Amino acid sequence: MLQKRKKGAAVQQKQLDITLVTPTAAMSAEAYGGRAKCLQRLVRLDLPVPQTVALSFKAVHEIASGIPADVNAILGYFDHSDLICVRPSSQSADWGGPGAVLNIGMNKARYAVLCDTLGAEAAAILYLSFVQAYSIHVARLDADIFDHIKGQDHAALEQALRAYEEEAEEVFPQERDAQLTQVLASMARAWEGTSARLLRQAKGAPAGAGLGLVVQQMAFGLGQGECGSGLLQLVSSATGQPQVTGRYKRQSQGREGLSGDQGAIFLTSDPRGASLQEAAPEIFETLIEQAKLMRIRLREEMQIEFTIQDGQLYMLDGVRVQRRAPAAVRIAVALAEDGIISQKEALLRVDPRSLGELLHRQVDPDAARDVLCEGMAASPGAAAGKIVFTSEAAQASAARNEACVLVRRETSPEDIRGMHAASAVLTERGGMTSHAAVIGRGIGLPCVVGANEISLNLSEKTLTTPNGQVFQEGDVITVDGTNGQILAGQPAMIEAALNDAFQSLMTWADTHSDIRVRANADTPADAQTARNFNAHGIGLCRTEHMFFEADRLTLMREMIFADDSDERRAVLDRLLPMQRSDFIKLFKIMQGMPVCIRLFDPPLHEFLPSDRAGIRELADALDLPISHVSRRIEDMAEYNPMLGLRGVRLGVTVPEIYEMQAQAIFEATIEASQDGDPVVPEIMIPLVSAKREVELVKGNIDSVAARVRTSSGVDFAFKLGVMVETPRAALRANEIAQHSAFLSFGTNDLTQMTYGLSRDDAGRFMSRYVQKQVFLEDPFHVLDTDGVGELLQLGAERARKAHPDVTISICGEHGGNPESIAFSRAHGFDYVSCSPFRVPSARLAAAQLAIQEETAYSGAQ
Repeated sequence: MLQKRKKGAAVQQKQLDITLVTPTAAMSAEAYGGRAKCLQRLVRLDLPVPQTVALSFKAVHEIASGIPADVNAILGYFDHSDLICVRPSSQSADWGGPGAVLNIGMNKARYAVLCDTLGAEAAAILYLSFVQAYSIHVARLDADIFDHIKGQDHAALEQALRAYEEEAEEVFPQERDAQLTQVLASMARAWEGTSARLLRQAKGAPAGAGLGLVVQQMAFGLGQGECGSGLLQLVSSATGQPQVTGRYKRQSQGREGLSGDQGAIFLTSDPRGASLQEAAPEIFETLIEQAKLMRIRLREEMQIEFTIQDGQLYMLDGVRVQRRAPAAVRIAVALAEDGIISQKEALLRVDPRSLGELLHRQVDPDAARDVLCEGMAASPGAAAGKIVFTSEAAQASAARNEACVLVRRETSPEDIRGMHAASAVLTERGGMTSHAAVIGRGIGLPCVVGANEISLNLSEKTLTTPNGQVFQEGDVITVDGTNGQILAGQPAMIEAALNDAFQSLMTWADTHSDIRVRANADTPADAQTARNFNAHGIGLCRTEHMFFEADRLTLMREMIFADDSDERRAVLDRLLPMQRSDFIKLFKIMQGMPVCIRLFDPPLHEFLPSDRAGIRELADALDLPISHVSRRIEDMAEYNPMLGLRGVRLGVTVPEIYEMQAQAIFEATIEASQDGDPVVPEIMIPLVSAKREVELVKGNIDSVAARVRTSSGVDFAFKLGVMVETPRAALRANEIAQHSAFLSFGTNDLTQMTYGLSRDDAGRFMSRYVQKQVFLEDPFHVLDTDGVGELLQLGAERARKAHPDVTISICGEHGGNPESIAFSRAHGFDYVSCSPFRVPSARLAAAQLAIQEETAYSGAQ
């Protein structure tokens, strides 16, 4: 029978940093680790925890430095006949640590005693497991010295002892203090080793993270009566739904006894086999009661590690239940609804970035992965399909109801239709704000970009992986956009799970958030997604994406080839009803909510073909000679089109385009307002650098508004603003704001221009820059709050000085990042806007920031 825990703390000052775990002991997770602190909480609940002594981070560090542990002080808390175990206690269980060593103190004399009390078979198992664990993990002998040993009886034990003696050239240590000294030293050194340090840093641990150790009296799990070890929790780790789950294995000890299915029985009654509930109903009920008590008192769903020795239950450990994102949400919400934690705490317990796992299909974490290559995880979710190399092939696959993966060197606006048809996208080039990444996130399409180790042969229609595997068009691959991996074949998937718990969490988030979150939405489908996720409006509608449908693309090309203004207007008159129809749909979906429409932005060459077949097709459509079409396309070429004739520069030099779009917006406003709340569209001018650009465009749009009011006899309101994407616009915001109702910072282009980096090409070397700490993070992925952030801050301050009521926002892809939301809140921005599928994460992050600020303020009072 295990000895009763010693009460009080009178004897626990034998040595500083070696503490008996009692209800009143002075110890914290920051000094002794999470396991030690959790065991103290279990002791305070008067649960049956074996006698336990905790060593602090400081003590373990000293042991690793060569200062011997005071094992006499440790062993003074235990009876001379006790076997003990040592377990790691890092500050976070996620950081890992050396494996536990059980049955310390086992020797020939103790073996003889246990043969009489537990039985020869159980005693041999205990001694043999200790000899093997000590040899491999403490003496650092090769595990294969025991390969020849069969069984777990006395003969096997004798063989193991001989193998140790032959390899270590010494007799297996028999003194408990000597064994404990070596175990502590080995575990301490293992934690501070280089490989262990790098491994835990990869898991998010700080470089100087400490390790505590707990020395605990053994509960054997082996013996004559009901004996065994197990794990139990009250919820599913996958879904968070109430479900008694875990396992129990008779005649076993420690978590090692639970590896593999052989010999394990069910916890609850099950027609498939024996269960603990049937074998020991009183113990089972006690376990359930204790798990429920821990949930309430520790304010968390806990996994219990337990041992049964001769019908007596012992609690060896309690750890936070491991959980996937759907479970994390449901657990947090359930704890709040049961009054165990507050809504605010529930919100703080869910990682905003993890919500993508709920919104998209994912590769099953337990599925085998045949990883072909890696790239940037540009858009979360996972999908499998047959490889196709062109947008036309993707559309053909969709017509046959076949899932496909569109593989391109890089996508362009011409690939929009193919991307909509595909299940996923893979590109050889590009970064986090490349065309494929932005569109993928916007439409919820799994996407991996910048997989520059693959080799594409577009003429042969093959994809070659870094290890030389060749995949043909039609072969099946899987794009894991959450982890940035490309997998062979089609592994098992887990479906998206938006449930009542998710909706509750989002409702609470809006209650506590103090900054609005809009969505970037270009199509009615995007707008509906945004509305479903309760976005607070549309912060960026990129109208150019509306012109790449087949019937519109031909008209756009005809407009580009027009010889004068009258011809352009004639073609644009045919585009007008199409554009108006798009806006009516957007306005009706977002009825009563703001919709910010960015006027035409890209350079016109993006709408023109570059290959011979495309040029021939265009010549036929326009009834022009191929030579004439080719020459015209060549004449329009620019050395750097992203800094050339695009955005407001088109609006100034080819004003007919913006005039058509303004007319379509105003006419759509009138129609959409007839049956619902009035629509007040926001019209945004892109790529502004000078006040005069705004004046010219504003004059034209005001004229169009007056003409529509006169012709329709209906009055309406609208707001005109500017997308701040150039450094000069940020610096001259005081001038620009005088003519603007709002300024929205387009941080994609603003980052590109501030750094002088191509957002499409930077992915080729960005990882090396981050590794060498040139940049702490990819500035296209995480907002540079120092450099680019200073421009945002200056722009906002100068704009508000000139126009105090001006609305300030971020509408670049950074808008969905918690870091960007924190920056926006700190500088008084009115809202952020991001891809529709990032809206929930942004709403949760905004709420967390507000709660943390409120908590910090309250704590300072």
